[in-house]
Amino acid sequence: MSVRALWIISQEKGDNVSIRFSRFPTVEHRAKCLAGSSHVAVPEDSTVLQLLLTELGLADPDKPYVVLRDDCVHQQRSPALELHVEGPVKGTLWPVLAISQGPLILACLPLVDAVPYPRPPLSSLLSVSQGLTLLEGLQTFLCGSGTKPDIEGFASRLSMMPSVLLQVCPLGTPLDTPQLGAPATSALSTPAGTQKQPAWRTGQHRGRPVVNVALAEMVRSMQYGNPSRQDLWDVYGTVTCKCEVEGVLPNVTVSLTLPPNGSPLQDILVHPCVTSLDSSILSASSVDDCDGSAFSGPYKFPFSPPLEPFRLCSYTSQVPVPPILGSYQLKEEENQLRVLVTLKLHESVRNSFEYCEAHLPFFNRDQMGSVDVKVSFGQLEVSKEKNLLVWVLGQKFPKSREVTMEGSISFTGQLPGPTDPLCTERTAYIKLYFKVPDLTLSGCCVDQHSVQVYSSTKPRIITSRELQSKDYFIWNSTGAAPVCSGRMML
Repeated sequence: MSVRALWIISQEKGDNVSIRFSRFPTVEHRAKCLAGSSHVAVPEDSTVLQLLLTELGLADPDKPYVVLRDDCVHQQRSPALELHVEGPVKGTLWPVLAISQGPLILACLPLVDAVPYPRPPLSSLLSVSQGLTLLEGLQTFLCGSGTKPDIEGFASRLSMMPSVLLQVCPLGTPLDTPQLGAPATSALSTPAGTQKQPAWRTGQHRGRPVVNVALAEMVRSMQYGNPSRQDLWDVYGTVTCKCEVEGVLPNVTVSLTLPPNGSPLQDILVHPCVTSLDSSILSASSVDDCDGSAFSGPYKFPFSPPLEPFRLCSYTSQVPVPPILGSYQLKEEENQLRVLVTLKLHESVRNSFEYCEAHLPFFNRDQMGSVDVKVSFGQLEVSKEKNLLVWVLGQKFPKSREVTMEGSISFTGQLPGPTDPLCTERTAYIKLYFKVPDLTLSGCCVDQHSVQVYSSTKPRIITSRELQSKDYFIWNSTGAAPVCSGRMML
């Protein structure tokens, strides 16, 4: 696997954009030989920057719709993007891989060892998964474990990137990603002196061994409160590991278990460091109908971990109901809006939140004037911009597990509020933000006793799990709303 070019972009809301880049002429020559007359050269970096920010929706906030990006004919395949190059040599750069964290964007263009047309499916391209692994490794190096790098540390590590790339990606070929067809590591213990240090494992841990396994599930929902529109929801989970274990090539096994009546995990993807896997684990797909005979665990993942934190696996799960059911009604009455909201926590969900909030934004109107709204539980706040109601529910619902909001809002402010091309007239939504510790909707968990570490010293095992909302919307039932014709897609 090789990359034709690599870009590191730092930006804050489109202002003060800076870019670092690396190009690899030998890889570009190979790409030209493979593609022949259909080869599209990598343009100038300023052009790539503009195309990439446009594709990510960061270039022009006043122009929310771009035909080549947002037309329904175009199928989004994020994080593998298409960049449409204009000029003397027109064409499409694909697949441009991009990941972001805070103001940092990392992107690369991997070499595709196949003819460009017909375009091969992403799942068949090893260079895509290895390119993402390279970007995630560089992201961890630049940002550390935090969500946003400190300015001094980030600048220092960014200045080291040329020398780092010479070591981990000489001539455009990464050395820190496992190669296809690498022989599986023997489960038998061998003397440490006879083991060869793999290129993708840059060092060895010294000290007390600790294995940290964190399971996080995200739930998305689109609820309409209308019999003519089908409510939608889905759940997807990730298992993140940090293994501080001594040895050149240590062996660790993590097992995921489900309750007796749990729905089998589907669409499972694993990290390249996993050494072996039962084929039945990978065969379950959310696209196919579940016939009850699917593998339901335990799901065992033996692997030889890298030193840095990494995502061991991801999965989806089908659950019968969303955790919070909601109803939202808006009615126009004499230059004001009547608001009626009901939220109900499902009985299967533990009534213990780290946080829980409901946000009610209002677009294409003047700022809010008088707000005469009462809530049965929690606290109601008005944003300082006077275009958003924040309903803070705190860490628990009441014993009835049901809360309501009712009242009226007038929009008589001095300034116009924010605009949105979708939320016109009575098209409006509530977005829920919540996190529930020590819970997953699928029932999936990691038992401390199921984590096996083949080490001379007994390690400390730390496991955790949590449920968090992601794009959890409740739409106004008395207005128009965007509707998906089928199951929510990941």
